[in-house]
Amino acid sequence: MREQQDEAVLGRRVAPPPPPPDQRGRRSEPRRNPLTPLGWVAVGLTFVLVASVLGGYGYYRYLESMIHRDRIEVGPSRPPDTGALNVLLVGSDSRDGNNQKYGATTVGAGERTDTIMLLHIAPNRDSATMISFPRDSMVLIPSCKARNGTALAPGIRQINSAFNDGGINCTIRTLESLTNIKINHFVKVDFTGFKGIIDAIGGIEICLPKAVNDPKSKLVLSAGKHRVKGEQALGYVRTRYALGDGSDLSRITRQQIFLTQVLKEVTSGGLLTDPAKLNDFLQAGIKAVTVDEGLSLDRMLEIANSVKGLTAKELKGITVPIEEYPQNKARVQFSEPAASNFFESVRNDVEVTAAPTPGKPSTPKIENKQVRLQVLNATGEEGKALQVADELAAQGFVVTQVGNAALTPTTAVRYAKKDAEQGPAYGDAVAARLSKDKRTPVAGKVRPLTAQPYQGKVKAAAPGGPIIQLVIGKDWPGVRVVSAIPDSLKDKVVDSTTNPCK
Repeated sequence: MREQQDEAVLGRRVAPPPPPPDQRGRRSEPRRNPLTPLGWVAVGLTFVLVASVLGGYGYYRYLESMIHRDRIEVGPSRPPDTGALNVLLVGSDSRDGNNQKYGATTVGAGERTDTIMLLHIAPNRDSATMISFPRDSMVLIPSCKARNGTALAPGIRQINSAFNDGGINCTIRTLESLTNIKINHFVKVDFTGFKGIIDAIGGIEICLPKAVNDPKSKLVLSAGKHRVKGEQALGYVRTRYALGDGSDLSRITRQQIFLTQVLKEVTSGGLLTDPAKLNDFLQAGIKAVTVDEGLSLDRMLEIANSVKGLTAKELKGITVPIEEYPQNKARVQFSEPAASNFFESVRNDVEVTAAPTPGKPSTPKIENKQVRLQVLNATGEEGKALQVADELAAQGFVVTQVGNAALTPTTAVRYAKKDAEQGPAYGDAVAARLSKDKRTPVAGKVRPLTAQPYQGKVKAAAPGGPIIQLVIGKDWPGVRVVSAIPDSLKDKVVDSTTNPCK
């Protein structure tokens, strides 16, 4: 039965990773159709999602049994669960064990978070936002239980001290109190583990705007492009004063760019189709991470199946709006009301849209209000056309008719053959508002079984131009939500198009 569930997430065949020595006698069926990148990035480096698809079930169980886990215990008063998936990713700066070389004088002094990121995936799994919290942010940390079990009093402190004083649960409690966003899972990665992960995928290409010689981060490289592994990769994401403006914000942007490069490497570097390379990656990941107990095998498979339609372009990084902290100019605080508005946007699952690249020519854009739209239900589900029409009308489209069409498995955006010149551009405006992968408008309309004028709540004057036909198939992906991210934040978005050399 479980093997059949695994097969449901499959597609094209690849060989599974080699099993551990005590399972050499077992043979697992090869798996097909590896997940798109966010199938595993969705839980912030929880590589095990890839294993659930590419590896044999027994091998996957073996890997899962070796993962370090902690329990989320933050009390009963938590934000509501909206259906979104929120995963906290922290980078531990502990100097204990193999990390002593990064600061032997702080061995035994606990651990803070060099990196605090929250990966937010919308309920319909059509967009992902990677939110970074500057470690120098002064925030109100609520009462928490200390690592030794005593009570920690609430107070204004640096955000990364929550992890040092109260561990992952105090960090979760702090972020939930600040954002009112419920955190479902967490992943903790330490210095040594990070190096192992990057080494296992063969390194990452970076680009330096100038030569760097930073003894603190142990990074010495000339200007230009480099493929970095091990200490160099770690130094690149840790260095603060040698690149950018010397602030933690500059380092955060570099870390976000680095993660987008990791995504590109996973998809183009052959990891998913190279059993030996994948096995090295999984083994390195086991040693690198600690996750929560709720991230079970069944939960991982559920997440993997729900996000398999996402692609790297849907992952966008942004930093919480901040400003100078008046009492200490070396620290920052959340900028209000911008931060609260941003958190509200995330809770409402709006998408973060990158600002246009300066100097890049753009094609004329068809606005929603210019598009007349006929919505046809081909799913057999009663009321579907009117529901979708209301959602699109609320986004400015001029819906003229709703109706039904012959059942079809595939959703399509169509235009009349006579509108071959304008139809594709107007159809693209509709396709852009659909979730999951972009649909290419198709020439030729289908004949409705029934059709009637749209009597929705949103009214608009009928523009000129072609009438576009949206045929809702059984694979209907849903309507993409409208962006409410303030224009003041759009120039701070990091995505797959961001220039890594700046």
